[in-house]
Amino acid sequence: MSDRGDPVADSQGGIGLRGGAIPGLPGLAAFRGSASDPASIPIVLAAPHGGRCYPSAVLSALRAPDSVLLRLEDRLVDHLAEAVALETGAPFLVAQAPRAMIDLNRAVEDLDWDMLANAPRGAAHRGHHFRPGSGMPAHAGHRARSGLGLVPRRLPGVGELWKGRLDYAELERRIAVIHQPYHAAVEALVERVAAQWGAVLLIDLHSMPPLPTIGGAAAQFVIGDRFGTACDGELVASLFSHLAAARRLVAHNRPYAGGFVLDRHARRSSGIHAVQIEIDRTAYLDSAMAERGPGFDSVVALLVAMVRQLADDVAALGRDRLRWRAAAE
Repeated sequence: MSDRGDPVADSQGGIGLRGGAIPGLPGLAAFRGSASDPASIPIVLAAPHGGRCYPSAVLSALRAPDSVLLRLEDRLVDHLAEAVALETGAPFLVAQAPRAMIDLNRAVEDLDWDMLANAPRGAAHRGHHFRPGSGMPAHAGHRARSGLGLVPRRLPGVGELWKGRLDYAELERRIAVIHQPYHAAVEALVERVAAQWGAVLLIDLHSMPPLPTIGGAAAQFVIGDRFGTACDGELVASLFSHLAAARRLVAHNRPYAGGFVLDRHARRSSGIHAVQIEIDRTAYLDSAMAERGPGFDSVVALLVAMVRQLADDVAALGRDRLRWRAAAE
């Protein structure tokens, strides 16, 4: 299976994409998606936390009740992404491997070293050396320290998620068959669309629990652009304008500025822009935060209109880039 995703037949007339593997679930791809060739719009949708295919070994290793896994998932955000892609023609990729196994929005270095078993002393991981006995790798970030690193370890109010440590060989396997293929597929897709249109916008879709109410209301959407480094300001302004016109409260970079997906794939100098969009789960799920709720269709309609507007904006940026490229040649 190709690291960049295998093309397969697609019922909507596009190119179906699937790639990677989920250890313990033979034949099931780590991610799936679809894209037309050529791309009909310069937008790519992704949902790295939408996976909910759990191998029995993962469930049996869980110390907490299975219901806790709902808190790790961006529940049904893959349904949102696919519905929007179907209406707009945007290419999309959604994870099927669950975040509980490996977090696709984390760097491989963002790992709690103390949760591993049987790791070689002085192990080097992708060129980054860990400090044996320190409880943390040399390049670990604050997310690993909080319990939500490359492999989630604990949740507030729940504590430790797993009965025992994760075997180092199993971690290596998950990186090789889930994490690396997913990001290779995203990279290939955004580069192809950017080459065609001159620019592309990667929309990394996530969902969040309701934010604390401050001053009478809480934001239902959070737009993250890594504090301006991942996306052109005009595109971010267009996002805010669209959500404001729909009377949806929106925040910028706080508390979610974007994660590894944006760091890994955004390259503004090459015309590759990326934003992370967090959506309040109460806006589209039921009261149990488990199934589609009464607001699902309205959120889809809002995102469809937003993607269509952004497609025009990104196309304009791309035309400018292509003109400058032609003039330089």
